[in-house]
Amino acid sequence: MKPRNPLRRLLLLLFWLVLAAFLAVQAWFFVQVWQLRSHNPQTTAFMRERLALVRAVNPHAQLNYQWVNYRDMAPIAKRAVVASEDDRFMDHLGFDWTGIQEAFEKNLADGEFAAGGSTISQQLARNLFLSPSKNLLRKGQEALITVMLETTLGKRRILELYLNVAEWGDLLYGIGAASRYYFHKPPSALSPHEAAMLAAMLPNPRFYQANPASRGLQKRIRAVESRMNASRIP
Repeated sequence: MKPRNPLRRLLLLLFWLVLAAFLAVQAWFFVQVWQLRSHNPQTTAFMRERLALVRAVNPHAQLNYQWVNYRDMAPIAKRAVVASEDDRFMDHLGFDWTGIQEAFEKNLADGEFAAGGSTISQQLARNLFLSPSKNLLRKGQEALITVMLETTLGKRRILELYLNVAEWGDLLYGIGAASRYYFHKPPSALSPHEAAMLAAMLPNPRFYQANPASRGLQKRIRAVESRMNASRIP
């Protein structure tokens, strides 16, 4: 009988070990997602990473983050965020293939990676569990978590979570903290213009926090205002 190739056996063993580790990681993520059905997150991966960076300079820095239930957010604020970040939120299953194609064509024309085409579900997956870095491994994990979110939580809970963990300034997270920071009122009392402003800040919140009168932000506010009344929300 011909002896087995030891290199082949080693490679096979490594394959099964890698597969087992991959499945264990996905099981861990799935358990975390499942818990989000009834438990609100205390922090997110993005919050922890940003807080660590700021505390390296200011050890006393604290997060400004407070949870707000979906029913306590003004509907116009939800519509504004959907209009700004994911117009087809109610129509896709986590991935907006039309948006991805449009982003790819824009990046190709510009010769740089500028537009991402990420949906609210994808952004939530990234904010909750991953890092801001851009690489294929992270994008692959983001896609898997997005599927978990969409199949486990549903659109209303996904939007509720996103609105509560999105960044609206340096160490400023969630629409509750943002509406009080910028307008000194709860998110249930936001006016259409205030809602449009908060939604327009989402792509670059720290820059717009420091530059609220920038022409880019004003242009985005007008664009959100023109679309938000037609946005569909859960």
